Amino acid sequence: MAELALRHAVSATPLRTPGAVAHPERVAPPQPLLQVDGVSLEYRTPERVVRATHRVGFDVHAAERYVLLGPSGCGKSTLLKAIAGFIPPVEGEIRLDGRRVTAPGPDRIVVFQEFDQLPPWKTVRENVMFPLLASRTLGRKEAGERALHYLDKVGLSKFADVHPHQLSGGMKQRVAIARALAMQPRVLLMDEPFAALDALTRRKMQEELLALWDEVRFTLLFVTHSIEEALVVGSRIALLSPHPGRMRAEINSHAFDLQSTGGAEFQATAQRIHHLLFEETAQ
Repeated sequence: MAELALRHAVSATPLRTPGAVAHPERVAPPQPLLQVDGVSLEYRTPERVVRATHRVGFDVHAAERYVLLGPSGCGKSTLLKAIAGFIPPVEGEIRLDGRRVTAPGPDRIVVFQEFDQLPPWKTVRENVMFPLLASRTLGRKEAGERALHYLDKVGLSKFADVHPHQLSGGMKQRVAIARALAMQPRVLLMDEPFAALDALTRRKMQEELLALWDEVRFTLLFVTHSIEEALVVGSRIALLSPHPGRMRAEINSHAFDLQSTGGAEFQATAQRIHHLLFEETAQ
């Protein structure tokens, strides 16, 4: 019986040519978290239908900082709204975790650039709690605890009981970020969130966003028209052509941070992006 088992084991062992090297099995790359597949978007004016983007496609992986960069009118904010589920594509498909996006959902939360996105009659803590309660994600006690947790992450736990009018513009944006992260979305969508801030506050907010990402490792899709901000905030950048927005190129920017801005490589990459966005279009 033992001899029969040994024969079976030997016969089941694949033959190997002398000198051949055994190759480990190839590991499939991880599936993208977000897939934008040939997406065209349109909107209607009183005179005509306008195409905002034309067959745009890209993938975003978990914990990536992906930036949509392009001139005004290239459709980057419209594309962000489509990913949020507010605008249906006229062509192509948007998928999150392999499932088609057809409507807004708590797995995609948007932070806009406007400072008045916080209801003024609610305290800072209540503003962060509100979507958790409205979506019935958590009960009041648990929502309050989570709100304080994320307010602490953005350095505003001492301001939990004040109202938005008592905060600066940068502080209001930090509350909006805390409110979004408290929902623990699959993707955090940010539509030019620092555009209305002064230069010093904008840089401080960039620093805080990157520090927060380094701690929490959320997936970020960030819209901007600033080349420097894109290089600092993003690990990858999609360059969109002028109206209608098309994918012109994709740039890896994970090597840059706020300390890189004066460096030769940073400046050379910024010049290359400017050339791709504007000079090639003019030719």
